Amino acid sequence: MSKRFDGKVAIVTGAAQGIGEAYARALAAEGASVVVADVQDESGAAVAKQIEAAGGRAVYAHCDVSDETSATALAETAAAEFGGVDLLVNNAAIYGDMQFDLLITVDWQYYRRFMAVNFDGALLVTRAVYPYMQQRGGGAIVNQSSTAAWLYSGFYGLAKVGINGLTQQLAHELGGMNIRVNAIAPGPTDTKATRDQVGEAVDGLVSGLALKRLGQPADMVGGCLFLLSEEASWVTGQILAVDGGQVFRS
Repeated sequence: MSKRFDGKVAIVTGAAQGIGEAYARALAAEGASVVVADVQDESGAAVAKQIEAAGGRAVYAHCDVSDETSATALAETAAAEFGGVDLLVNNAAIYGDMQFDLLITVDWQYYRRFMAVNFDGALLVTRAVYPYMQQRGGGAIVNQSSTAAWLYSGFYGLAKVGINGLTQQLAHELGGMNIRVNAIAPGPTDTKATRDQVGEAVDGLVSGLALKRLGQPADMVGGCLFLLSEEASWVTGQILAVDGGQVFRS
């Protein structure tokens, strides 16, 4: 029985844990060959090995998405291991150990590093990967946004506003190559990173949701796979909130 992504090659950044790991496992289960990309070598390699042990195809690649050379090497690894690239999920971000501060006082060097990963990284990896997609007649990209883009959330939210704009701009730049670009905007999700950041305030977050529970990484998977699939062949430049009804946009 054929699977949705048979014959496809996918890169998922930030795939060593959390939502990115869920994306990588789901893509492999649907037939894709997956490059698990991260800076956490031990856990990233473990994810790739576990995917293979379950019958999928995966390799681990160390990648700092904020570094152009590293992003280029990631694309080259995918092509060398699996013959090209069809799908990309730009999920990598500084989040679990993020420092809280105001835009008007945050240390400037920290801010620049944060934005280099959380915003510029999606563009750098896309720039490295899109020629391989073009060679294969097109592809699909999903960027990881957040409902923080529509809420007061400091420089984290600012980075996600940027991701939304980047998604819309790249959709137009790459559409002529038959490459679609969309984004997922998760709401509060039950990951170690969220627990580390939010702590006891999690109950307050849940009370503000229409659906009274935290999201799970698995809740994000369906939307991501849809946007990457041919079922969404005429969907591009869109930001899909998967958030339990946290935000309402008209």
